[in-house]
Amino acid sequence: MDDEKLPSESRGKPIRCRAAVSRKPGEPLVIEEIMVAPPMPHEVRIRIICTSLCQTDLSFWKMKDFPAIFPRILGHEAIGVVESVGEDVNEVTEGDTVIPTFKSECGECADCKSTRSNLCAKFPRPSIFMPRYGTSRFTDLSGEVLYHFLSVSSFTEYTVVDKAHITKIDPAIPPSSACLLSCGVSTGVGAAWRTAKVEKGSTVAIFGLGSIGLAVAEGARLCGAARIIGVDVNRDKFEIGKKFGLTDFVDPANCENNSVSEVIKEMTGGGADYCFECVGLITLMQEAYACCRKGWGKTVVLGMDGPGSQVTLPSLDIIFGKTLTGSLFGGLKPKSDIAVLINRYKDKELQLDEFVTHEIRFEEINKAFDLLIEGKCLRCVIYMTNE
Repeated sequence: MDDEKLPSESRGKPIRCRAAVSRKPGEPLVIEEIMVAPPMPHEVRIRIICTSLCQTDLSFWKMKDFPAIFPRILGHEAIGVVESVGEDVNEVTEGDTVIPTFKSECGECADCKSTRSNLCAKFPRPSIFMPRYGTSRFTDLSGEVLYHFLSVSSFTEYTVVDKAHITKIDPAIPPSSACLLSCGVSTGVGAAWRTAKVEKGSTVAIFGLGSIGLAVAEGARLCGAARIIGVDVNRDKFEIGKKFGLTDFVDPANCENNSVSEVIKEMTGGGADYCFECVGLITLMQEAYACCRKGWGKTVVLGMDGPGSQVTLPSLDIIFGKTLTGSLFGGLKPKSDIAVLINRYKDKELQLDEFVTHEIRFEEINKAFDLLIEGKCLRCVIYMTNE
């Protein structure tokens, strides 16, 4: 019997382990010992192998007002091994390798059963607590409750996740690459593949070339796009993006007296077939929409601006057939589509390893925040142990 499949000695008991706790906005995470309660029915306790830092973690870490809340265990891109399961969990068992995702898939509601959406009506939003019970599975050693993050909380050696947020995967995939499918790469690739349905030979424009934007480029490349235009204020991103399929680059600072949309419409003879906004700025959403082609152009928004922000669009462009849509987790259904992406990786079609620019130990987790703030990394993978 494989060691990972041996019965868990900690089953049904609290586990004392290390976690990187965010106690105050913008301040370094504190690595401390916490208690992780055993899973309740429908829940899974996971030993995290490695996790990576996403821009969303950084945004909530800096945020001072609700939905920010402290103390909290951040992190939502990860891979781990099932340590124990609660009652009514049949899809995974102890020792299985799993990816936790902020995107839920209960498999029972009308949305989950539909092919038209990847939403889940039963668990529509990630929670600061366990979704079925409204309670936390984390406490510090003084007994203070620690809040969950996006239904995952991966900056800890052990976490508890609802089964609706768990996808079993092939354990042969390198953990540092597999964990990226927990959010960022899946979101970008899926936006091109599932949400936009980019067609072979088409033209794509991507606003913002962080890891999400580059993942969109990778998805567009896999779909056979003939031309992939990147828009970013950092020209170094063009060289980085070429490995993911970028063919052209536009620096907004070098457009002279023209807008980016005017430049792209000139480059493409009328506008791009598909445009993607990957930053989360209303002005960029409007600019992306402006540069997509009349008649069939589609703009996909992946970024999110502040609460209450509104997008203003020319009504004539809408009448002329241009569409604007959003994309959550790239339109993917985690429990089925992640397996497709893993197979494409195994077949050497999908690039994952190339997104990992840094690897560090858990004790250095605050260094990962510095690297992302300084724009020096795409994805920094954080290993929970030195093994």
